[in-house]
Amino acid sequence: MKKLSLIMAFVLTAWMFQACNNAGKDSKASADSVNKVKDTTTTGATGIAVDQGDAKFATDAANGGMAEVAVAKVAEQKAMNPKVKDFAAMMVKDHSQANDALMAIAKTKNITLPAAPSEDKQKELTDLSAKTGKDFDKAYVDAMIDGHKKTISLFEDASKDCKDPELKAFATNTLPTIKGHLAAIEAIKKSMK
Repeated sequence: MKKLSLIMAFVLTAWMFQACNNAGKDSKASADSVNKVKDTTTTGATGIAVDQGDAKFATDAANGGMAEVAVAKVAEQKAMNPKVKDFAAMMVKDHSQANDALMAIAKTKNITLPAAPSEDKQKELTDLSAKTGKDFDKAYVDAMIDGHKKTISLFEDASKDCKDPELKAFATNTLPTIKGHLAAIEAIKKSMK
C-alpha cells in the first residue's frame, strides 16, 4: 500500500511539473497539437471522432469566440459610445452562447479546444486595452469589422467543407448571427463619422 501511495505521489508530482512547463505554451497551438496526435481512426475516449480539418475549424472557432468575449468585456467597460457598449454586450452574450454550444460538440467528438485565446489574440487584447476614449472606440470598431469578416469566411468554409454533420450544422446555424454582428458594427462605424 505504501508503494502504491508513493508511486501515485510521484506520478502526480511529475504531472504537475509537466503542467507547469506547458503553462507558457500558446493554448490554441497546444489544442491543435493534441488533436493532431489523437487517433483519428477511432471514436470515444482515446480518439478524435472527426477529421483534422473539422478539429482545426473547432479550435479556430473556439479561439476566436473566446477572444471576442474577452475583448467585448473590455469594451463594455472602456467604450465611450453607448452604441459600442451595447454592441459589446451583444458580443458577450452571443459569443458566450456559441462558445458553449461548440464546447458541447467538442466534448462529444473528443476534440481538445484551447483553454484561452492564442498569444496573438491576447496581444491584440493588450494593445486594444491600452487605448482610451474615442481612440479605443475606433480601434474596437475596426477590430470587430476585420475580425467578423475573417470569422464569416471561416464559418462559410466550415458550413461547406466540414465532414462532421454537427460541426457543419453549428457553422451553418451560427453564420447568420456573425453576419448580423458585421452589419451592426458597420452601421456603428458609419454613425461615428
